[in-house]
Formats: sequence, structure tokens, C-alpha cells
Amino acid sequence: PNSGTVTRKCPIEPAMGISESLCQNLEQIQILACGTSWHASLVGKYLLEQLAGIPTTVQYASEFRYAPPPLTTHTLTIGVTQSGETADTLAALDMERQRRTPLESQYQPRLLGITNQLESSLTQLVPNIIHTHAGIEVGVAATKTFVAQLVVFYCLALDLAFRRQALPISRLKEILLGLRQLPAQIEMILESQQQQVEQLAHQFEETQDFIFLGRGINFPIALEGALKLKEISYIHAEGYPAGEMKHGPIALLDAKVPVVAIAMPGSVYEKVLSNAQEAKARDARLIGVTPMNEQEATHTFDDLLSVPAVEELLSPILAVIPLQLLAYHIAARRGLDVDQPRNLAKSVTVE
Repeated sequence: PNSGTVTRKCPIEPAMGISESLCQNLEQIQILACGTSWHASLVGKYLLEQLAGIPTTVQYASEFRYAPPPLTTHTLTIGVTQSGETADTLAALDMERQRRTPLESQYQPRLLGITNQLESSLTQLVPNIIHTHAGIEVGVAATKTFVAQLVVFYCLALDLAFRRQALPISRLKEILLGLRQLPAQIEMILESQQQQVEQLAHQFEETQDFIFLGRGINFPIALEGALKLKEISYIHAEGYPAGEMKHGPIALLDAKVPVVAIAMPGSVYEKVLSNAQEAKARDARLIGVTPMNEQEATHTFDDLLSVPAVEELLSPILAVIPLQLLAYHIAARRGLDVDQPRNLAKSVTVE
């Protein structure tokens, strides 16, 4: 959009392909997903609520069918599945379609799918599709498709914010500019951190437990970092909101349990550092995902996984990259097949 006017179309709208009827009078969004897609959806919830001002829920698709929430009016249901074949997600979407179809207009199903596979069962079930365009992903553990799902949620939230005039045009342009700079910043992380992460991974070859901490928009990234480590290195790892650590998980901490904290400058930065210091007082080794040259973080953490400095809203896309690298290098150091972890499949087609 041009500054000073909202009469022109938002530049991301044609790429999203979302019809006006899907968004009209929208009162609520519910997102259905599993695994890594569920983590991406949690970031999506944050964006849709904070940017577009739309109340949003995120449900495990595998749980949704057995306790579906009360029907709400003018509700958009989004199914997120990398493969487009996740059985639980497809079944939940189909159930939502069936229970809404016989009802009056305000309850009619509005279904949207987010997937990396256009030739999939999802595209047959759902009339509206956003393609993540991530290309073929060889590894079973989702990495680039997770980042692509995040980008889709940013674009969707900005699209809806534009339509609803929830943000000033200048702010929309500012966020879009930041998004366009992220690919080069990801390249910078991959080039500058690869060797450092590999050296760090050597020290955790025999580690049995990890804790990942994040707050706000980066809490889901802590969950995703823990999942990646579990999936490909077979190390037990848990992700928590950093503020919840003192409500139980802190009992697990000692010198044998490394703690990875995502500390990106913004509204929760000081809180995360404070939570990290609580872990340090219990002898835990602290690894910080934080921007380069953050002096306070340098003094807090034993090891740093540095990323470029960006505003907090955009930080999840950068924060997850070193966590993916850490999981990869620990698994490689343990002699494991990072592309084909045991017991896992790229498309989970069973319930």
C-alpha cells in the first residue's frame, strides 16, 4: 500500500489468494495442526491477535474431534499440514465442515489450508489453499517448511490487518520491509554460526536432557527447538514458557541439564534474562539465542548462539535457525541419520 491511503490493494493480497468472502465479518479464527505445524500455528495465533486483532485459538487436530469447542459465528478454520496428508488434521477439518454445513449462514464453514503440497488430500477437502512454496524437504524433521509456515502466518496476519485497517499503513510497510530482509539475515546465521554450533554440539554428545525457554512470541520457538532435538538426536528435551520454570521444571535443573533460552530484545527480554539467571543459580549451563553484541546477555550466558538484531515481532524466524543447527550437529555427532530418524515419517497418514 502507498502511505496515506488504504484504497489500494495490499501488495501481499494477490500472493495470499484469500477471497473477501472468507474474511468478511470475521469474528474468530481457529487453527488445527499437529507437531511442528502446531508450533508454527502458535506463532500464527500471536500474529493474528496482535496485528489483525482477531481472537484466535490453536488446537491439536488429534484432540479437536473428541472435544470440539462450541460453534462460534463467522469463524475461519485453518488447517496446517506440511504434507497435506496428516490424517488427524484432515479428519478434524472434515468434522468441522460437516457440523457447520447444515446451519444458518453465520455458522457456515470457512475453511483454509496451509500446505507445502498442492497435490494432496488437503486440497481436495478445503476450497481455499495457501501454498508455502518451500520446495522439496528431504529430511523427515521439518525445518525449512516450518520457516515457510511462519512466513505464511506473517503474510496472512498482515493481509487481515490491512483489510480490517487494524494497523497504520506505515506500520504495515515497516513489517513488510523487515520480512524482506530476513532471507539475507538467515544466510548470515548459516554462514557465521555453523562452525560455532558444531563445536558446541561436541560438548553435548552424551547429554541426556535439555530445557528450552522462551516467552511471548518466542515461546513456540522453544517448543520447536526441543522437538527438533528430540526428533533427530533422541535426547529428551522440554520447552517451557520461561516464566513457568519456577512452577515445577526448575526442580530438574543441575549441572547436567543445559538450558537454552531465547532472549531477543523486546517486551520480555529482561524477564527472560532473569529466568535464565535463576537457572544459572541452580548450576545449569546456559546457552543463549540472542543478538550479537548484547552485553547483558553476554554476561548471563555461558554460550551464545548469535543472530542478527531484529524487532521482537520478527525474531522467531531467526531464533529457530541456530536451534535447528544445534539439533542437527548433536545428532550428527552421535552418528545418527538426521534425514531419517527412527519411528518417524514425513507424512503421518495414520490417526
